Amino acid sequence: MSPSVHVTPLRHVSGTEAAAWQQVVAASSAHDLPGVPPPALRQVHAQLTKPALGSHRLSWLATGADGVPVAVAGLRLFTSPGQEHLAELELHVAPAHRRLGTGSLLLSAVVAACRTENRRSLIATSAADGPGASFGERRGFRRVLTLDHLMLHLEEQDEAGPRRLADAEHPGYRLAGWTGSVPDDLADAFAAAKDAMNDMPVGDLDYGRVTWDADRVRAMAQVIADRGDTLLTIAAVHDDGTMAGYTEILLPQGAPARAQQYDTAVVPAHRGRGLGLWVKAAMVRRLRAEHPGVVEIETDNADDNTHMLAVNTALGFRSYRRTGQFQLDVPTD
Repeated sequence: MSPSVHVTPLRHVSGTEAAAWQQVVAASSAHDLPGVPPPALRQVHAQLTKPALGSHRLSWLATGADGVPVAVAGLRLFTSPGQEHLAELELHVAPAHRRLGTGSLLLSAVVAACRTENRRSLIATSAADGPGASFGERRGFRRVLTLDHLMLHLEEQDEAGPRRLADAEHPGYRLAGWTGSVPDDLADAFAAAKDAMNDMPVGDLDYGRVTWDADRVRAMAQVIADRGDTLLTIAAVHDDGTMAGYTEILLPQGAPARAQQYDTAVVPAHRGRGLGLWVKAAMVRRLRAEHPGVVEIETDNADDNTHMLAVNTALGFRSYRRTGQFQLDVPTD
């Protein structure tokens, strides 16, 4: 590696450091993920300064001799009970500065931090067959899960189909919707439904298990609000007051054209009744009515989650890229 590269841990991220980070990520993403919009500067600044739920973050910036940013690394250290063994890596190297050892230098700093923090599993996401996958596999990461990313283009979709699905009768159930934090009268039921996500297919990923309660679902919504994003939720509520299923959409800060699918889940006791398709169709209808500037929705599915893939396909989602999730068993010495 060129001795002129300097790696700096970021303690209190400034606006200038956030701009440098965004510059590297934009260059890396344009090369590795063509067609995927890079994060806006405000999103990057929020990511670096606002802690995600149940975790804290370490960050590093690599610059050349001229002070130009050439690479970044972020490490999310999970702190919730059931996930204290886990850390998540984000690593970007500007294309013009690859194969010079900078990525390896940053990874060494990350692995050392994992040891210090007693983390046994380090996970990372990369384009399924891209340079990040090759980089990781050469350094001991193994592929543990493949995700199919799908896109729904609302402008190309016939509105009648989702409207008909959203209007369909589901005896014994009603739809409820909210923005931001869950209403108090649904908080406990929502937390119980969140636990249904613990049986989603995760391949061989050593992700652990998180237990949800009303305080945690409120805290999740507050974290999203604090970074300037908007969380929309639609749920199917049973007549007995339990929540049978739900779907969440994230609208990034500003006026985004692309919405991001968050969780969609149906509680095991209520599966097989078409509730997943119902709540997702209702969300499409809501987006059209309340957020007409949104023209596409991105989601992802594990390869073996055939049921949710069928739901998304029925709504008109189509595959457009694939990512792999990789895991490193952190060396103990």
